[in-house]
Amino acid sequence: FMLMLVTGDNFIQLFLGWEGVGLASYLLINFWFTRLQANRAAIKAMLVNRVGDFGLALGIMSCFTIFQTVDFSTIFACASAFSEPHHYFIFCNMRFHAITVICILLFIGAVGKSAQIGLHTWLPDAMEGFPTPVSALIHAATMVTAGVFMIARCSPLFEYSPIALIVITFIGAMTSFFAATTGILQNDLKRVIAYSTCSQLGYMIFACGISNYSVSVFHLMNHAFFKALPFLSAGSVIHAMSDEQDMRKMGGLASLLPFTYAMMLIGSLSLIGFPFCTGFYSKDVILELAYTKYTISGNFAFWLGSVSVFFTSYYSFRSLFLTFLAPTNSFKRDILRCHDAPILMA
Repeated sequence: FMLMLVTGDNFIQLFLGWEGVGLASYLLINFWFTRLQANRAAIKAMLVNRVGDFGLALGIMSCFTIFQTVDFSTIFACASAFSEPHHYFIFCNMRFHAITVICILLFIGAVGKSAQIGLHTWLPDAMEGFPTPVSALIHAATMVTAGVFMIARCSPLFEYSPIALIVITFIGAMTSFFAATTGILQNDLKRVIAYSTCSQLGYMIFACGISNYSVSVFHLMNHAFFKALPFLSAGSVIHAMSDEQDMRKMGGLASLLPFTYAMMLIGSLSLIGFPFCTGFYSKDVILELAYTKYTISGNFAFWLGSVSVFFTSYYSFRSLFLTFLAPTNSFKRDILRCHDAPILMA
């Protein structure tokens, strides 16, 4: 389904791939179907994503109404001709610019899929049902980045709607800040990583909002690689601690799980943007380009993004400290059974 979404040359194929990815996500969240919390998380993810999917469907219908086609190349070629003020929709006796309406509706689809502020609640709760390797795949590389990909794919259309770009910038910047501040208060190891994913998606979205789509995709690729490390390391820790996810009940694991600790440290350093790690290059370019925009939305994104970096550093090092370096708070029997993953699994 993800291949269908990425390789589609029209909105219908993209929409089918989009819905297929959502369905696969629902089934994977409900993997342990005997757990009540997993059932609730799966239903919540499905319902929240339906809101975004409804916006995307309306956007595609509006696109067909204006352009009489759903083919990307034709729509992008005709976009400049339809960007004039005399192309509009009438709703409640008010006129709305056609391209702006289409872009806002498409962005609502991205908000649901990429867990932006307002429709973000499904992402941390989904951690209850996901097996950890699925978390690394879905939350780092594939499903949640579909919204960012869709905005970048439709960038020739978004460029004709300055209002839509301003909305995208503000929503992305607020998401990066909100998710980072929420992440510092979490005690569940996997929820911290989920909120960090939400925060990084905010960076990608506001990079699209300031018309730097290539940098947004660059951060998307970097994030897919360095976020898989903390997810898989967290799974190793949780398995070693007999399925305990509360960081307050861990501690002192650096000597027992040295390889896992090293991998978690590398992933966290890249996440916070430590110099010469991959995350440093993409995050630095995003903030630099936001600073050089010299617009209200660009400055807003720059300052919120810069503050979010400090919160990201805080929750990353807090999770490392509570899990690996703090005095142990776990039962002795769990400590005695604790061991690193076999080298073949690593």
